[in-house]
Amino acid sequence: QVQLVESGGGLVQPGGSLRLSCAASGFTFSMHDMNWYRQAPGKERELVARITNTGGSTNYTDSVKGRFTISRDNFKNTVYLQMNSLKPEDTAVYYCNARGRDGSVWYRNDYWGQGTQVTVSS
Repeated sequence: QVQLVESGGGLVQPGGSLRLSCAASGFTFSMHDMNWYRQAPGKERELVARITNTGGSTNYTDSVKGRFTISRDNFKNTVYLQMNSLKPEDTAVYYCNARGRDGSVWYRNDYWGQGTQVTVSS
């Protein structure tokens, strides 16, 4: 059974930090790119950060560049999102997503976690 389980969300003051974790199981983690998405009430789901299967390349949406860092540990089957200098506009439900590597036999795979709430407020 495929599972992506997020943790680490919560309430934090502006300027604070949180680290989200996503524990993966039931699939070949090392052959999947990993993404963090977020969705705020009334807004479209937004891709926040992406990391390739080996961890060799990362990408970020402009609004989080310099503040967020995505990383992964393929021995622990876990992907992380370190969030620093948090702003109220970062408030959203954050989702972990796994995509099969292009050109692999798993290229159609698209798995999602349940989401974790991040609230940035005074």
